[in-house]
Amino acid sequence: MCDFFRTIGESYPVLHSYLVIFAIAIPLIMALSLAVSGKLPASVVKVSGILGFLVPGLISLWLAGVYLSSGYNGLYAFPVIADLGLEQFGIRLHLGLNGLALPFYVLSGIVGLAAGLYAVQSGVERLRLMLILLLIMQAGLMGVFSSVDILFFYFFHEFALIPTFVMIAIWGRSGRRAVALEVTIYLTLGAMITLAGLIALYIFSGASDFNMIALRDAVVAAPRQGTIFGLLLIGFGVLVSLFPFHTWAPRAYATAPAPAAMLHAGVLKKFGLYGLIQIAYPILPQGVADWAPLLLILALGNVLIIGFVTMAQRDLKLMLGNASVMHMGYAFLGLYAYSSIGIGAAVLMLFAHGLSVALLFLLADVVEKRGGTCDMEEIGGLGQKAPVLMSLFVAAMLASIGLPGFANFWGELGIFVSLFATATPWALYLALIGILISAIYGLRAIASVFFGEEKGELSGGDISWREKIPALLLLAFLLLIGIWPKLLSDPVNESVTRTFADSAPTMVVPSGEFSLTK
Repeated sequence: MCDFFRTIGESYPVLHSYLVIFAIAIPLIMALSLAVSGKLPASVVKVSGILGFLVPGLISLWLAGVYLSSGYNGLYAFPVIADLGLEQFGIRLHLGLNGLALPFYVLSGIVGLAAGLYAVQSGVERLRLMLILLLIMQAGLMGVFSSVDILFFYFFHEFALIPTFVMIAIWGRSGRRAVALEVTIYLTLGAMITLAGLIALYIFSGASDFNMIALRDAVVAAPRQGTIFGLLLIGFGVLVSLFPFHTWAPRAYATAPAPAAMLHAGVLKKFGLYGLIQIAYPILPQGVADWAPLLLILALGNVLIIGFVTMAQRDLKLMLGNASVMHMGYAFLGLYAYSSIGIGAAVLMLFAHGLSVALLFLLADVVEKRGGTCDMEEIGGLGQKAPVLMSLFVAAMLASIGLPGFANFWGELGIFVSLFATATPWALYLALIGILISAIYGLRAIASVFFGEEKGELSGGDISWREKIPALLLLAFLLLIGIWPKLLSDPVNESVTRTFADSAPTMVVPSGEFSLTK
C-alpha cells in the first residue's frame, strides 16, 4: 500500500496540489449551489450536502496516505502558491501540509464527514440552511490547517467561526441567543488579540513574507518575545478555552446543535493550540520561557478546577462541554514541557480528543432524542432498550478517559512522560488526578444514563443505522490510531524535531534547563 501511494505521489505531484484546493472549493461550491437554487427535493439537498463533506474527507485521507509514503521530505508537501497582487505586504495564498498540520487536516476531514452525515439524517428544520452553514465551516477548516500564509490561516478560522454563532442562535437549546452573543463576544475578542499578536510578530521579526516559513527564518529580539508571546497566548488561549478564559465553551457546546458542537469542539477549537505549536513556539523560545510558570498554573486550572466543575454537572451535554475544556489542559501541559515528546504527544492528544468529543456529542444528542432530556438524573435505564447506543457511548467515554487501545491513551501517556522529565515533575502528580476525575464523571454518566431503574419513556428505539454510520466512522479512527499510533506519531515527531531543533534547541525554565530531545 505504501508503494502504491509513493508511486502515485511521484507520478502526479501537481494533482495533489489541486486536491488541496478542491478540499476547500468543493464544500464552498456545494454551499453556494444550495444557497442559490430554488426549491429542491429533500433527497437532492441531502446528496449535495453529503458530497460536500465526503470529498474533503476522502482528500484528507488520500493526501495523508501520500504524505506518509513520501518519507516526509520537504518543509511543506503539496504546495500551492498563488499571487494575489499583495506581494508588497508579504501576502499570498500559500497552502501546504507538514507533519504538524497533517493530523489536524485529517481530523477536519473525518469529523466534518461525520458531522455532515449526522446532520443530513437529523430531521432538523431548515436542513438546507444548516447544511450551507456546515459546508462553509468545513471549507474554512480545510483552509485553516493547510494554510502556510498567516493571513489566510487567520482568515479561514474567522470564515469557519461565523457559522457557529448562527447555528447556535437558530437551532440551539433554550437560552440560545444569549449563549450565541456570549460566544460571539468572547471569540471575537480572542481573535482580535490573536491578530494583534500575529501582526506584532511579523513587524518585529523583519520577515520578508507573512508566512510560517519566512517567520521561522527571522529573528525576534528577546525583550519583545515576551510581549508578543503573551498576546498570542491570551488570544489563542481564549479561542481554545484556556482557564480562566474558558467560560464561553461549556454553555456553547451544550446549547449548539450536535453537528455544530462536533465541528467546533472537535476541530475548530484546536486552532488555538495549533497556532501556538506551528507559529509561536518555534519563533519565540524566550517568550515561551517567560510565560512558562503562568502557563503551567493555567493548564492545571483546566485539568483540576474545570475537572471538579465537570463532576458536578447533571446535564449530559454540559458535562461533555466542561470535559472538553478540561482536556485542553493536558495539551497545554504538553506544550509547557517543551520537548519533542511533549509537543508531539499534545498533537496526538488533540487529534484523539477531536474524534472522541465529536463522538460523545453525537451520542449525547441521540440520548436526548431517545430520553427526551439531557438531565442524567431523569433518564436512567436506557441500556435495556438501546444496547448498541450504550455500547458506543461506553466506548467513546472510555476513549475520552484514556483507556489503552484508544488514540487518547498515547497522547496522554506522552504528555505525562514529558512532564516527568521537566524541572517541575510535581506537575505530573497533579495532572494524574485528572485521570481519576475523568473516570468519576465518565463512569457516573454511564451508570446514570444507561443503568438502574427506567425513569422515562424511550422514544425511537435503539440508535438507527443512519446515526450509527458517523459514530462508527469516528470510533474506527480512534481504534486505528490507538492500535497503530505510529501513523501519526512518526510524521509529527519528524516535523517537531526539524522545526524546533533549528529554532529553539533548549528552553530555560525557572528551576533548570530542559533540552529538546526526541
